[in-house]
Amino acid sequence: MSEPTVLTVDQIRELLPHRFPMLLVDRVLELDDRGIVAIKLVSANEPFFQGHFPDLPIMPGVLIVEALAQAACIGARKLFPEMEGMVPVLAGVDKARFRRPVRPGEVLRLSVRFLHRRGRSLRVEGVASVEGETAASAKLLAQFVEWEGGA
Repeated sequence: MSEPTVLTVDQIRELLPHRFPMLLVDRVLELDDRGIVAIKLVSANEPFFQGHFPDLPIMPGVLIVEALAQAACIGARKLFPEMEGMVPVLAGVDKARFRRPVRPGEVLRLSVRFLHRRGRSLRVEGVASVEGETAASAKLLAQFVEWEGGA
């Protein structure tokens, strides 16, 4: 049974400046003032698998953290309309931990909890998991900046 979709990839593209191959969120499942849950369908055709690693393809940890940051950005763009015309960019990563590899064909669940917002800064805590098993976790800091390029 599939989970309900709150935002489709087309709606996500309206909120993020990222495009393939750097758009790392495929669907949003949950969104409220406490956080966001999204997914990334990790395809065997992802460009990074060609070199990371050809005989043992695993998703680079920094891209898992980036996927968490993108999920946080989507949530922030929806929840803080007063930041219209700005986009949150990754300003800091703390306590990043990598627990298991993410392989082609897996569904990466991105759960982000909003911890604190002050002015143009947003602190979040994210956990990326596969089938209930934690793959990575990190605390992230996003900073809202002026954006002239759309999304």
